Amino acid sequence: MIYRLAVPDTLEDVTSVRVLEWHGAAGTAVAPGAMIVELETHKALIEVRAEQAGVIRRIDCAEGEWCPLGGGLALLSDAADEPLDGDGAMLPADFRIG
Repeated sequence: MIYRLAVPDTLEDVTSVRVLEWHGAAGTAVAPGAMIVELETHKALIEVRAEQAGVIRRIDCAEGEWCPLGGGLALLSDAADEPLDGDGAMLPADFRIG
């Protein structure tokens, strides 16, 4: 299954987050609990960790870029050979951080 890693749209007093550092590139396998990406708001640092094993398939927001609430950060999948569905707009599941 393909998952869209998205910025939570429930962060209080925040309109966007900045990507500080990706801890992997497209094709990197992640284990449960592994750090995926570090984000920052104007007030806090957010560490995003994998809830399940998977593979980073595509990074949609590069280091240093700002991403709005609800915006897509990356696509992940259960397996490295799963076909991505077009541009990722119609995905079966979202993985929202926070």
